[in-house]
Amino acid sequence: MKKFKFQLETLLKFTQRKKDDAEMKFAEVSRRLEEHRAHLQNLLQQMQEGQNEYAQMTSEGHTVNVGVIVTYNNFFNWKREQIEKQQQVILKTMQEKQQKLKILMDLMTYLKSIEQLKEKRLREYNEELLFEEQKMLDEIGLQLHMRRA
Repeated sequence: MKKFKFQLETLLKFTQRKKDDAEMKFAEVSRRLEEHRAHLQNLLQQMQEGQNEYAQMTSEGHTVNVGVIVTYNNFFNWKREQIEKQQQVILKTMQEKQQKLKILMDLMTYLKSIEQLKEKRLREYNEELLFEEQKMLDEIGLQLHMRRA
């Protein structure tokens, strides 16, 4: 009997490569998301440090001129804008990550169905092989029995 050959082997390999590619894209977007979150934490820390510095300056009884107040106000406004922009970037990246995850899950499901089909075909092949082997053994046994008789 001929060797087992899965007819959809090319499709299986192609789907496996697509799944591997989708995993790499998902990992990339996950890494970018973590970088964006770290950058947001850095911006929030800078804002907090600026607020602490301003609070310390005003609480010590120093006379604060208008120029310093305007400078700090501009700094705080600028940091708020940066934080809002970074939050939007994070939100967009999270949406992209969800899309990549959905693609990956779909490919994994499809790949699993092909692999299950391959396993089923291999089981059928092995059963057929066993049947053929048993048939051949029965024939040999019958011939030996006939020769003795």
